[in-house]
Amino acid sequence: MQLVIGLVVAGVVFFVLTRVGGETVAGRQEAAAAPEAVPSASDRPVIPLADAFPDRVPDGKGGDFTKVGAATLKSCTEPDSVGPALAGMIEAGKGCLGEHVALYKDAQNNQFNLAVFTMRDPQDTVTLVMRLGGNPTDYQVGAQAPPPGSGLKTLPPDSGMVQSFTGRGRSMVVGLGQWSDGATRDYQGIVDRLSPLLQHVSDRVGRYESGS
Repeated sequence: MQLVIGLVVAGVVFFVLTRVGGETVAGRQEAAAAPEAVPSASDRPVIPLADAFPDRVPDGKGGDFTKVGAATLKSCTEPDSVGPALAGMIEAGKGCLGEHVALYKDAQNNQFNLAVFTMRDPQDTVTLVMRLGGNPTDYQVGAQAPPPGSGLKTLPPDSGMVQSFTGRGRSMVVGLGQWSDGATRDYQGIVDRLSPLLQHVSDRVGRYESGS
């Protein structure tokens, strides 16, 4: 199963990626949610963080997206990483096994957030993608504030953003894109830039989910 829905929204909610003891963890800044990787009912774990998010991803134009931070979150439904509507949908289903997040940049320092939610039931993935995709002005997945040394600036809450969703087996992949200056212009342009990164990560997740 593959579901793909793309949306354009404005408004950003941030959480911070920091480093503690050599490991990347999620810390609070304003608002959004996350999960702990636990075995599924079939004892198949969630995709490993590094497998979901490689250090570099081709941008389709001769350049690369560069990963600047990644984390496995403690819960899929904490108010620090997802909005209340998404948390409610997850809790109404059969549960979420874990959430991974990553922040990438391109050569122009545009910012791209990815989140992978692994559900216990693939049908819940279908439900989430369809419901989130059907509400283009309802922002439910938080963007990450860039970590120190990334060369990126933290964009203000009124920055423009696009978001797209894909579903692969048990996993929903969410992609968020923002211009480097947070501009509310040329949304199609940032959608086009986000697309190869979202597709690459979705394909990696899909291969893992299918066991290939």
